[in-house]
Amino acid sequence: MTDVDEQGRPEPPLAAGEVETLLGFLDFLRATFEWKCAGLDAAGLRATVGVSTMTLGGMLKHLAYVEDHWFSRWLHGHGPRPPWSTVDWDADPDWEWHSAAGDTPEQLRVLWRDTVARSRAQVADALADGGPGRLARRTWADGRAPSLRWMLCHLIEEYARHNGHADLIREAVDGLTGE
Repeated sequence: MTDVDEQGRPEPPLAAGEVETLLGFLDFLRATFEWKCAGLDAAGLRATVGVSTMTLGGMLKHLAYVEDHWFSRWLHGHGPRPPWSTVDWDADPDWEWHSAAGDTPEQLRVLWRDTVARSRAQVADALADGGPGRLARRTWADGRAPSLRWMLCHLIEEYARHNGHADLIREAVDGLTGE
Protein backbone atom coordinates (compact mmCIF):
# COMPACT_ATOMS: atom_id res chain seq x y z
CA MET A 1 0.00 0.00 0.00
CA THR A 2 1.30 3.43 -0.92
CA ASP A 3 1.23 6.24 1.61
CA VAL A 4 -0.15 9.53 0.33
CA ASP A 5 0.89 12.91 1.72
CA GLU A 6 -1.31 15.94 2.52
CA GLN A 7 -1.12 17.09 -1.14
CA GLY A 8 -2.28 13.69 -2.41
CA ARG A 9 1.17 12.68 -3.66
CA PRO A 10 2.21 9.03 -3.43
CA GLU A 11 5.21 8.71 -1.13
CA PRO A 12 8.11 6.75 -2.62
CA PRO A 13 8.66 3.45 -0.81
CA LEU A 14 11.17 3.53 2.04
CA ALA A 15 12.47 0.02 1.49
CA ALA A 16 11.79 -1.58 -1.88
CA GLY A 17 13.56 -2.91 -4.91
CA GLU A 18 15.23 -0.85 -7.60
CA VAL A 19 12.24 -0.63 -9.95
CA GLU A 20 9.72 0.19 -7.21
CA THR A 21 12.03 2.89 -5.84
CA LEU A 22 12.65 4.49 -9.26
CA LEU A 23 8.97 4.44 -10.19
CA GLY A 24 8.01 5.67 -6.71
CA PHE A 25 10.25 8.71 -7.00
CA LEU A 26 9.15 9.43 -10.57
CA ASP A 27 5.47 9.27 -9.58
CA PHE A 28 6.12 11.48 -6.53
CA LEU A 29 7.82 14.10 -8.72
CA ARG A 30 5.05 13.90 -11.33
CA ALA A 31 2.48 14.45 -8.57
CA THR A 32 4.50 17.36 -7.19
CA PHE A 33 4.50 18.98 -10.61
CA GLU A 34 0.77 18.39 -11.03
CA TRP A 35 0.16 19.99 -7.63
CA LYS A 36 2.17 23.08 -8.64
CA CYS A 37 0.01 23.48 -11.77
CA ALA A 38 -3.34 22.66 -10.14
CA GLY A 39 -6.16 25.15 -10.07
CA LEU A 40 -4.47 27.81 -12.20
CA ASP A 41 -6.24 29.59 -15.01
CA ALA A 42 -4.63 30.57 -18.33
CA ALA A 43 -3.02 33.68 -16.82
CA GLY A 44 -1.50 31.63 -14.03
CA LEU A 45 -0.13 29.07 -16.47
CA ARG A 46 1.38 31.88 -18.59
CA ALA A 47 3.01 33.74 -15.68
CA THR A 48 6.77 34.19 -15.67
CA VAL A 49 9.31 35.12 -13.02
CA GLY A 50 12.00 37.74 -13.56
CA VAL A 51 13.59 37.72 -16.98
CA SER A 52 12.79 34.06 -17.65
CA THR A 53 10.20 33.20 -20.29
CA MET A 54 9.50 29.84 -18.63
CA THR A 55 5.86 29.24 -17.70
CA LEU A 56 3.98 26.44 -15.95
CA GLY A 57 1.96 25.93 -19.13
CA GLY A 58 5.18 25.62 -21.11
CA MET A 59 6.46 23.11 -18.56
CA LEU A 60 3.27 21.03 -18.86
CA LYS A 61 3.75 20.80 -22.61
CA HIS A 62 7.52 20.33 -22.38
CA LEU A 63 7.23 17.50 -19.85
CA ALA A 64 4.55 15.83 -21.99
CA TYR A 65 7.02 16.02 -24.88
CA VAL A 66 9.88 14.64 -22.77
CA GLU A 67 7.73 11.73 -21.53
CA ASP A 68 6.66 10.86 -25.08
CA HIS A 69 10.14 11.36 -26.50
CA TRP A 70 11.83 8.93 -24.11
CA PHE A 71 9.20 6.28 -23.46
CA SER A 72 7.40 6.11 -26.81
CA ARG A 73 10.03 7.16 -29.32
CA TRP A 74 13.28 6.00 -27.74
CA LEU A 75 12.23 3.06 -25.58
CA HIS A 76 9.73 1.52 -28.01
CA GLY A 77 10.89 3.03 -31.31
CA HIS A 78 7.54 4.58 -32.24
CA GLY A 79 7.35 7.59 -34.53
CA PRO A 80 6.24 10.95 -33.21
CA ARG A 81 2.54 11.30 -32.48
CA PRO A 82 0.43 14.46 -32.58
CA PRO A 83 1.04 17.19 -31.71
CA TRP A 84 4.79 16.49 -31.97
CA SER A 85 4.50 15.00 -35.46
CA THR A 86 3.15 18.26 -36.88
CA VAL A 87 6.00 20.50 -35.68
CA ASP A 88 8.84 21.93 -37.76
CA TRP A 89 11.44 21.40 -35.03
CA ASP A 90 14.21 22.91 -37.19
CA ALA A 91 12.27 26.17 -37.43
CA ASP A 92 11.41 26.26 -33.72
CA PRO A 93 13.36 23.81 -31.51
CA ASP A 94 11.51 25.16 -28.44
CA TRP A 95 8.05 24.88 -29.99
CA GLU A 96 6.48 23.11 -27.00
CA TRP A 97 7.48 26.01 -24.74
CA HIS A 98 6.25 28.76 -27.09
CA SER A 99 3.06 27.12 -28.32
CA ALA A 100 1.70 26.44 -24.83
CA ALA A 101 0.55 30.07 -24.55
CA GLY A 102 -2.03 29.34 -27.27
CA ASP A 103 -3.45 26.29 -25.49
CA THR A 104 -6.14 26.32 -22.82
CA PRO A 105 -5.31 25.10 -19.32
CA GLU A 106 -7.51 22.06 -19.93
CA GLN A 107 -5.72 21.21 -23.21
CA LEU A 108 -2.34 21.41 -21.46
CA ARG A 109 -3.43 19.32 -18.50
CA VAL A 110 -5.08 16.65 -20.69
CA LEU A 111 -2.01 16.46 -22.94
CA TRP A 112 0.29 16.00 -19.95
CA ARG A 113 -1.96 13.53 -18.09
CA ASP A 114 -2.64 11.41 -21.19
CA THR A 115 1.06 11.30 -22.02
CA VAL A 116 1.97 10.28 -18.45
CA ALA A 117 -0.65 7.51 -18.58
CA ARG A 118 0.82 6.23 -21.87
CA SER A 119 4.33 6.45 -20.40
CA ARG A 120 3.32 4.35 -17.41
CA ALA A 121 1.93 1.67 -19.72
CA GLN A 122 5.01 1.77 -21.96
CA VAL A 123 7.34 1.47 -18.97
CA ALA A 124 5.31 -1.48 -17.64
CA ASP A 125 5.57 -3.18 -21.05
CA ALA A 126 9.34 -2.66 -21.11
CA LEU A 127 9.73 -3.92 -17.55
CA ALA A 128 7.87 -7.08 -18.54
CA ASP A 129 10.17 -7.37 -21.58
CA GLY A 130 13.62 -7.15 -20.02
CA GLY A 131 13.34 -5.22 -16.78
CA PRO A 132 15.25 -2.02 -15.99
CA GLY A 133 18.19 -3.16 -18.13
CA ARG A 134 15.98 -3.30 -21.24
CA LEU A 135 17.66 -1.23 -23.94
CA ALA A 136 15.90 1.39 -26.02
CA ARG A 137 14.90 0.48 -29.58
CA ARG A 138 16.52 3.71 -30.84
CA THR A 139 20.25 4.30 -30.56
CA TRP A 140 22.63 7.20 -30.51
CA ALA A 141 24.73 7.81 -33.62
CA ASP A 142 27.51 5.63 -32.19
CA GLY A 143 25.15 2.65 -31.85
CA ARG A 144 24.74 2.75 -28.08
CA ALA A 145 21.27 2.56 -26.58
CA PRO A 146 20.23 3.83 -23.15
CA SER A 147 18.59 1.40 -20.76
CA LEU A 148 15.16 1.84 -19.23
CA ARG A 149 17.00 2.36 -15.91
CA TRP A 150 18.88 5.32 -17.48
CA MET A 151 15.64 6.77 -18.89
CA LEU A 152 13.87 6.53 -15.54
CA CYS A 153 16.76 8.32 -13.83
CA HIS A 154 16.75 10.93 -16.59
CA LEU A 155 13.02 11.58 -16.12
CA ILE A 156 13.48 11.83 -12.35
CA GLU A 157 16.19 14.46 -12.96
CA GLU A 158 14.00 16.30 -15.49
CA TYR A 159 11.04 16.52 -13.12
CA ALA A 160 13.21 17.45 -10.13
CA ARG A 161 14.78 20.32 -12.07
CA HIS A 162 11.47 21.62 -13.39
CA ASN A 163 9.75 21.24 -10.01
CA GLY A 164 12.25 23.80 -8.70
CA HIS A 165 11.23 26.17 -11.48
CA ALA A 166 7.56 25.42 -10.79
CA ASP A 167 8.03 26.29 -7.10
CA LEU A 168 9.27 29.77 -7.97
CA ILE A 169 6.62 30.48 -10.58
CA ARG A 170 3.72 29.20 -8.48
CA GLU A 171 4.83 31.26 -5.48
CA ALA A 172 4.96 34.35 -7.71
CA VAL A 173 1.45 33.64 -9.07
CA ASP A 174 -0.48 33.17 -5.84
CA GLY A 175 1.90 32.60 -2.95
CA LEU A 176 1.53 28.80 -2.88
CA THR A 177 4.65 27.35 -1.31
CA GLY A 178 5.77 23.92 -0.23
CA GLU A 179 8.04 21.16 -1.42
